[in-house]
Amino acid sequence: MIKRTVEISQEPFHLGLRHKQLTFKREGAVVHTIPCEEIGVVVIDHPGTTYTHAALRQLAASDAAVVICGANHLPAAILLPLADHSEVVWRLVEQIEAPKPLCKRLWRQIVRAKIDAQASVLPDDCPGRQKLKSLIPLVKPGDAANVEARAAKTYWQFWYPEAGFRRDADSDGVNALLNYGYAIARAAIARAIVSAGLTPALGLHHRNRSNPFCLADDLIEPFRPMVDERVRELHRQGYDSLTQECKGELLKLLARQTSLDGEKGPFMVQLHRMLGSLVRCLRKKQTSLEIPVPCE
Repeated sequence: MIKRTVEISQEPFHLGLRHKQLTFKREGAVVHTIPCEEIGVVVIDHPGTTYTHAALRQLAASDAAVVICGANHLPAAILLPLADHSEVVWRLVEQIEAPKPLCKRLWRQIVRAKIDAQASVLPDDCPGRQKLKSLIPLVKPGDAANVEARAAKTYWQFWYPEAGFRRDADSDGVNALLNYGYAIARAAIARAIVSAGLTPALGLHHRNRSNPFCLADDLIEPFRPMVDERVRELHRQGYDSLTQECKGELLKLLARQTSLDGEKGPFMVQLHRMLGSLVRCLRKKQTSLEIPVPCE
């Protein structure tokens, strides 16, 4: 079952708990309830929102992620459940002891999948598409030659030329839409990581002592082009700022149909299959990561 994504941005609510259901109160009266077990992600953007400890505790117990947005409407913090997986200690040890050659091979696969996804987002007749395809075989374990950066330069050059777009993470407009989409995908991936008994802090490639989501930042890479494609579509439809309607459209990415080994399913569900394959890789029971791809 696809977990529900709840966004609170248009008006403030007081979130409480009653019989394991998340309650939404306005002026002291309950106006809506949702079983916590049905919730996958809660995005809180309205500054007037309040919540009880019991509500947050039950969301965590139900494996839901709570995303807190800042004044710029972009996610500023993520509340994740502590893994209650029966093998969490063993899996943490496996992450810590993961051999460098294995991490480098998996990073090569991730980068290749990302570049391939970037190529698929460009039009068939775009010269950048074939150029990106030609870079894929050049990615070696660990990507010491930084082919990923070369691909990014080509990709952004051709991604949205009619809009004169330039990628700048600190800018508004299309850049803000991209940042929001990436952050939502990152939160969903972090949730899947914890559900698999792994820690998002220990990455395969990304390593930063101040970043508690290094593994999520590794695994999001092949899915960034999926966000890019949706943002471009929305901008062409007239969305140029993070309105409530625009954010709602971006949140639908979590339910987008993706394919993995011939089986189709929502992106947020397929993430758990990908993390299962990562666990098998760490245990040396599998040699490659299973990465879902968006359906046409």
